[in-house]
Amino acid sequence: MNGLPSVLFLGIPDHAARERFGSMRAIGIAGDARSRPPAWMDEHLAPCFRFLRDLGADLVHYKVCSTFDSSPDKGSIGRALEIGRTTLDSRLAVPIVVGAPALRRYCTFGNLFAAVGEETFRLDRHPTMSRHPVTPMAESDLRRHLAVQTPQRVALFDVLALWANDYRQRFRRLLAEEPDAILFDVVDAVSLARCGELIWEEMRAARFAVASSGLQYALTSYWRASGMLDAPDACASVPAVDRLVVVSGSCSPVTAKQIREAQASGWKSVAADPQRLAQPATRSSECDRLEESALAALESGNSVVVHTACGPDDPRVHRFNDWLRLSDPMIQGTANANVGGALGDLLRSLIERAGIERAIVAGGDTSSASGAPLGIDALTFIAPTSPGSPLCRAHAREGPLDGISIVFKGGQVGGAGYFEAVRQGHFLPSTMDNNARTTP
Repeated sequence: MNGLPSVLFLGIPDHAARERFGSMRAIGIAGDARSRPPAWMDEHLAPCFRFLRDLGADLVHYKVCSTFDSSPDKGSIGRALEIGRTTLDSRLAVPIVVGAPALRRYCTFGNLFAAVGEETFRLDRHPTMSRHPVTPMAESDLRRHLAVQTPQRVALFDVLALWANDYRQRFRRLLAEEPDAILFDVVDAVSLARCGELIWEEMRAARFAVASSGLQYALTSYWRASGMLDAPDACASVPAVDRLVVVSGSCSPVTAKQIREAQASGWKSVAADPQRLAQPATRSSECDRLEESALAALESGNSVVVHTACGPDDPRVHRFNDWLRLSDPMIQGTANANVGGALGDLLRSLIERAGIERAIVAGGDTSSASGAPLGIDALTFIAPTSPGSPLCRAHAREGPLDGISIVFKGGQVGGAGYFEAVRQGHFLPSTMDNNARTTP
């Protein structure tokens, strides 16, 4: 991706899997830490970090969402920072990059902003993230947000410093203060490229970073400008498929618009009951009901979207949250993962029984939880669909999922006609924000 041969494993690969993708220059391990408590992270993150360290990686990147949603007891980014520094024995400042103009995410004076349609919101006033069902964001100042998750000292290198002519000297003075981590503002092409330059030239010895995909945009921007990386080859055209299946656990209004647009385009919409999917006693019967309805539509030649919500105000969301508040703490800790896992099981069965060649999983937590049930070992890049959610080729050692094309999509990603565009193979190259600043 971006000119670098890359592979994303859905777990720490064994020797055979590693050898199969031995030519790759960027290697990732997918996980669901964003929905897990700190105790789980203590057990599971360190082995991943050690594996990547032992490959000789110049930089180990703990990938976070570009909306930075997290809390002290669920998906704690602060705890991941602590585990990474300890495991990788990093005594130097760790870079934190969240802004990604290509995704319309902007970090300014340490505060995160995200666009919806034509309007850009501070994150604590964002119509989706301020109401996120698992980790609602009530604070846009990312240093204050991290302060309740970790005692690590996080400094800020703001956009005015990045735009300054003496930005490298200013940055070295900040490094001399020996903070535990440094948060970078990123708002435009200049701040992005200079962020990449400073991380690569001044911070690489830390060997660890906590960041959204903004880090990849920053590094590749600098590598390309400095001649270390060629421009990526043009992607081959992607043919249309006759039918596509979407499973969605997203509550985002963006995904809701996509569901409604798919319905208007003739897709079959199948409403799932998340409360029934979350409970072992009712999961099987609910999956059977959804599968029967979806298969009937697929056999009639229709594409299908199975969804647990159509926006944050869907009555199903309110019923699910009311039920969860009254449930046992054990159920509260596993309910969302159970829903995602059930959707993964459902998608696998539909692919196997209906011969589906392309699929979409919508929702960040859903994408994390559905990977294991699908039985996919690894993903490699095919083409960009929308920044942050590429179409990938699935690799599985056996079964019909080997070779299918699939998108794991965040809830905020894509325009209203996204599902049908993926079915038809109508993709546009990823670009920087049209309003990106080009001169300091």
